[in-house]
Amino acid sequence: MARRKKIYEGKAKILYEGPEPGTIVQYFKDDATAFNAQKKDVIEGKGVLNNRLSEFFMTGLNQIGLPTHFIKRLNMREQLVRQCEIIPLEVIVRNYAAGSMAKRLGLEEGMQLPRPIVEYCYKDDKLGDPLVTEEHIAAFGWASQQDMDDILSLALRVNDFLSGVMMAVGIRLVDFKIEIGRVYDGDFMRLIVADEISPDSCRLWDIETGQKLDKDVFRRDLGSLTDAYTEVARRLGVLPKSSTPITKPTLIN
Repeated sequence: MARRKKIYEGKAKILYEGPEPGTIVQYFKDDATAFNAQKKDVIEGKGVLNNRLSEFFMTGLNQIGLPTHFIKRLNMREQLVRQCEIIPLEVIVRNYAAGSMAKRLGLEEGMQLPRPIVEYCYKDDKLGDPLVTEEHIAAFGWASQQDMDDILSLALRVNDFLSGVMMAVGIRLVDFKIEIGRVYDGDFMRLIVADEISPDSCRLWDIETGQKLDKDVFRRDLGSLTDAYTEVARRLGVLPKSSTPITKPTLIN
């Protein structure tokens, strides 16, 4: 489709003005970053895989009544989404100790947590997306108490859905992060899942072997990122079982 006015460019995506008021075209890049963009590379095919996988997860959430910004996939790298007001928080749900939580609390990586733990980070790349509490969120007016109650409920329901989907294909959902947006229908406001859900934003481990199938492959130099993402897509049926890792993809519907 013809390029429209660029609204925003982030580390992994570009947002363009949509074809209709209230819509945005979300373009998935091949760029890979880690450690607050201190490590960077371009991984051919990554954007195609994340587009397809995010479509799969967002469609599944919509089907079970959890609202998202996703409308439809346009092509191999772009999807049409609903414009929303993004709450400046990363909402992180953790089922097992890993990453920054394991380091921060001195926990053994892979330890199952007593229950899912929800954490919040303030979205600011310059500050490194610092961890914040509900007290910070309320004090600075980023979200109301009712918003926070709704965000917590939404995050835990997303966790239930993703955990079940992953377990069915032999993958452990260690943790994930989502962003939440506000949309308005007249005077009525509701919260929806926005941004993306993909191996970029989840930790996914093979249940049997513990093999990492997420961006930690890039962070820790554990092999081919596209091989890992392709394996997730194969297991979920997003790609044919016999497909090879995506490189130099042809951008067709």
